[in-house]
Amino acid sequence: MTTQQLTAQIIKKKSFLCIGLDVDLNKIPQHLLETEDPIFEFNKAIIDATHHLCVAYKPNTAFYEAYGIKGWKALEKTINYLNANHPDIFTIADAKRGDIGNTSTMYAKAFFEDLAFDSVTVAPYMGKDSVEPFLAFKDKHTIMLALTSNQGAFDFQTKQVDGKELYKQVLETSKNWENSENLMYVVGATKAEYFAEIRKIIPNSFLLVPGVGAQGGNLQDVCKYGMSENVGLLINSSRGIIYASNNEDFAQAAATKAEDLQQQMEVILNNK
Repeated sequence: MTTQQLTAQIIKKKSFLCIGLDVDLNKIPQHLLETEDPIFEFNKAIIDATHHLCVAYKPNTAFYEAYGIKGWKALEKTINYLNANHPDIFTIADAKRGDIGNTSTMYAKAFFEDLAFDSVTVAPYMGKDSVEPFLAFKDKHTIMLALTSNQGAFDFQTKQVDGKELYKQVLETSKNWENSENLMYVVGATKAEYFAEIRKIIPNSFLLVPGVGAQGGNLQDVCKYGMSENVGLLINSSRGIIYASNNEDFAQAAATKAEDLQQQMEVILNNK
């Protein structure tokens, strides 16, 4: 999927919502545990109830890898279901990979070719030869960690190095990498005051923004400082949507939460 196609979906749906599919078997409704594949059945129900309200889904691969081969098969079934039934939706493998070049190439093949995700998250701190293998894939996107929403982000990302915050140096350096037009960036919603500075460096790139809702991020502040001419934002919500209820009405409860965010986004887009 190209960024132009993603932007077209945002305009069509009046939404830039991304739903995180972070499935914890301890939190899903009990009746699903009796099914052959409770992880997939949970995801399918969430997707069926919310696909018209969002433009992206983001499974965090750790929540699947934790269950071994069964979890990985559930991830495969989930991405296959999305690609078969909702090919217009942008898919993100939240895997946070990053290693030496030949290893990164294999990670890229796993997510882009075998599983057919549109994008994958990567960590940049081994430098360009760990990221460029992901960028080499046509119409695929590499979403690089820039400024994250966790408290530990202040341990390194905001430290001054030669008079400039490290995350700013990462952003500026990445612009010079081969196929950097395929880069997107993770910027946490809990760091809303940083968006204006980030947009000075990458004015048009798409930003994946976790942290709205359960982690305390504010949608209006993020949009005020982070929205670009082509919107340029994917606002992710995971727990706040998918665990809105753990009863048999869980999918409808998730849709209600998603619709609330979508309607807020529609107002913002109409006023843009």
